Formats: sequence, C-alpha cells, structure tokens
Amino acid sequence: MSGLFSKIFKGWGSEVAVDLGTAHTLIYVKGRGIVLREPSVVAVDKTTGKALAIGEEAKRMLGKTPGNILAKRPMKDGVIADFELVQEMLYSMLTRVLKKNLIIRPKVLIAVPSGITEVERRAVKDSAENAGAREVLLVSEPVAAAVGIGLPIDEPTGNMIVDIGGGTTEIAVIALSGIVTNTSIRIAGDEMDEAIINYVREKYRVIIGEQTAENVKKEIGNVFPLIEETKMEVKGRDLVSGNPKTIEISSAEIREALKSPVNQIVDAVKNALEKTPPELVSDIIDRGIYLTGGGSLIKGLDELIREETNLYVKTVDNPLDCVALGAGKILENLEKYEKVLLKPHKLISI
Repeated sequence: MSGLFSKIFKGWGSEVAVDLGTAHTLIYVKGRGIVLREPSVVAVDKTTGKALAIGEEAKRMLGKTPGNILAKRPMKDGVIADFELVQEMLYSMLTRVLKKNLIIRPKVLIAVPSGITEVERRAVKDSAENAGAREVLLVSEPVAAAVGIGLPIDEPTGNMIVDIGGGTTEIAVIALSGIVTNTSIRIAGDEMDEAIINYVREKYRVIIGEQTAENVKKEIGNVFPLIEETKMEVKGRDLVSGNPKTIEISSAEIREALKSPVNQIVDAVKNALEKTPPELVSDIIDRGIYLTGGGSLIKGLDELIREETNLYVKTVDNPLDCVALGAGKILENLEKYEKVLLKPHKLISI
C-alpha cells in the first residue's frame, strides 16, 4: 500500500526544468512551458546576509547599491560561485512559479555545462535540493539545446551545436543520444562585456559598468565587417578627472574590442571539428553548425564561423530559450530521453 501511496504522492508534485545560466535563469513547468525568465542576480544586505531582491529587480541595482547592499551574480562561468545565494535564488523563483504547489516538493531537471566537474554537479544538486526539490536530474546544455531546436539526437547522424551563454561556450557533436565530442570553454558573453570595458578604459580613459558594456554589445556589437557602420553614445567616468564623461563609440571599434574572446570561441569550434570522427564530420558538412544561446545573437558571428570553417552555420530561431525548451521536452518525456540524462561518475577501485 505504501508503494501505491508513494506513486500517487509523486504524481501530485510539480515537475520543472531549469536553465540555470550565468546571465539568466529560465524555468519551464511541465504542461505549462517557460513561465519565468529572470537575470541570475541577487541583491544582499551585507549586515544580515538576507536576500533583498532577486532577478530583474536585483539586476537594476548592479553597480548602483549603497555600501550595505551587494548586488551580485551567484553563478560564474556556468557553475555555482556562491552556494547559499543560488539556493536562495532557486527557492525564490520556484516559489514564484509554483506558488502553493511547492508544499509538495517538485522534481527538478537542471541543464548544466557539459564540462562541469563531479564536485560542481554535486553543488548544483545540493543547492536545488536545499531550495525544495525532492529529486534532481541533470542534462548537459548542448544536448538540451539540440532537443529544444528539434534535432534528431537519437539517430546515428552527427549534429553540431555551439551554445554561447553568459559564462561558457559549449561545443558538442551529438549522435545516438550521446555527446561524441565535447569542448567547453569559459569564454562567452561575460568575457565579451569585459573586453568592451577594457577597450573603452584603455582607448578613452573612461570607466564604464557591466550593464553599460552589455547594452553596447547588444546595440552595436559585431564581429564581421558591416555594410553600414553605426555609432552610439556611451556614458562613464573619466579615469583622470573622475568626472562624468560621454564618448561616442563605433561598431568598428566594438568589433576590434571583441576580437580576442570571439577568436577563442572560433578556435574552440575548429578544435572540436578536428576531434570529430570523419563519418560525423561528413554529416556536419551536410547539416551545418547550429548556434544557440544569447552570445549567438552578436551580429556577424555566423558569417565569421562560416568563413573560418567553410561550413554552413545557422543561428537558431529561439537562441535564448532553446536550452530551457529542450530541458522541458526531456522532462515531458523522460522515458524517451532517459539516455541523455547525466549519470554520476562511478569510482573505480584498483
């Protein structure tokens, strides 16, 4: 009887998929789709350690808080940098989307970087369990992205995904429900923002904040020569006088600023192709490379990778959502996708 009760009890609980990203967290609820998209930012009272704001409200505080409040990202390079804040953030977001249903603990599927270590996996599982999950499953981000854009990952055909997020770039060749070759580098959107900050400081002796750099990247960020160059005004603080200063910066300058992080991503794609078995390379020649994640929206990135690899490159239609959508699809049909879930590494005794 207790086994039957356990099955019924489990049926009551909600099931959610989480794209726990460095820049944004997305939550997909089974049967409802994506119900939350929020920046992965938490504002904390330094005196009490209590979270004051989470998500969009906390992001607006970045770089603008008084001495007693700290607004920070608890995720760095795709993994947990502050365990307690991630726990707080997840609990707050799950409570928001599940409301009273959180009384019965949910099953949670989390998408994680493919290069994550066993210790980092454990930290993700523990943080989700402490935030209220009854069971935590993990799937690698490129696999979730491939499922999200509808690629036939269970077939003996090579599919290449390049997922550029806030903290990591995940490059994977997937076939027969598994990752055949995998490259995970901790160079992505955040490093692009940092490159813009450094360029403005070195060339104009002006300091700009993270949010300003991100806005510049979104507005005029590009990595391939444009037919028509554009300009925008950028406000910051003069490094010499300390006074506020407004400068005008061009798309050509931003292209120069982004050269280093973008070249590292392109080199990683080329290295991944070199490691790929010839039969699967043949499939990739036929099918091309799929770009996903927020970083794929940088103007000209598809053209640059196409020029460097001589392969067809496509930026997918829903690059920001496809990891969450794929994790949601896996959650909706766990029996079909059981093979793609990450299993804990077994220790081999000698």
